[in-house]
Amino acid sequence: MASSYSMTSSRSSNLSWTPKQNKQFEEALAIYDKDTPDRWHNIARAVDGKSTEEVKRHYEILVKDIMQIESDQASEEPKAAVRK
Repeated sequence: MASSYSMTSSRSSNLSWTPKQNKQFEEALAIYDKDTPDRWHNIARAVDGKSTEEVKRHYEILVKDIMQIESDQASEEPKAAVRK
């Protein structure tokens, strides 16, 4: 139940981001890696109308969504047949 809530929560948070802002966010992530000083400030400057806190939260949601997708895919992988 918690995972469906978090997915719903993250999707609703993403509704306030336009496709243009998402593209700007993706491009900024590619430029400013985790070792860049003031990374989130720089990313926020690259995304129209978003604050540092908003881009950090957007990234956290993205990471959680990716982890959920990978977890779901792993549980759907066919199990190897057991031979006797």
